[in-house]
Amino acid sequence: VDVSSIGLVWFGRATMTVHFLLMVNKQGQTRLAKYCKHGLTTEQKRALEGEIVRKCIRRADKKCSFVEHLQYKVVYRRYASLFFMVGVDQDENELAVLEFIHCLVETMDRYFGNVCELDIMHNLEKAHFILDEMLVNGYIVETNKANVLQPLALLDNATS
Repeated sequence: VDVSSIGLVWFGRATMTVHFLLMVNKQGQTRLAKYCKHGLTTEQKRALEGEIVRKCIRRADKKCSFVEHLQYKVVYRRYASLFFMVGVDQDENELAVLEFIHCLVETMDRYFGNVCELDIMHNLEKAHFILDEMLVNGYIVETNKANVLQPLALLDNATS
């Protein structure tokens, strides 16, 4: 999907480019990872995750929720026992990324009922499905919770 032709606008700006999204527990174990930037090997992804996770988890709660790492700006937020970390370009708006993270968590909350680490672990394909409905090729394409969850509800009805 070429979203540039759709003309999406996110906080007054043409689309936001997301390079990766990680869901990590407090111990630093990755529970979900989505990479939108191709060209990284598995070993590079593992090293990138390790460095970013260590950087974000060790930061004091009173510090801001974004750090710079290599060519990325990493914006993160902790919800209960999960950290949501999003890697974007250096010039992206941190508050817009935090809003996207919050929207993702609210959408997962609506589906799972107060999403937690176990929900992600036991329903990884559904968590990926929700994320894939919101994020295509690194571009945010949908933020309406009802629109994101409608295909998943149809799938649940068909399989039950």
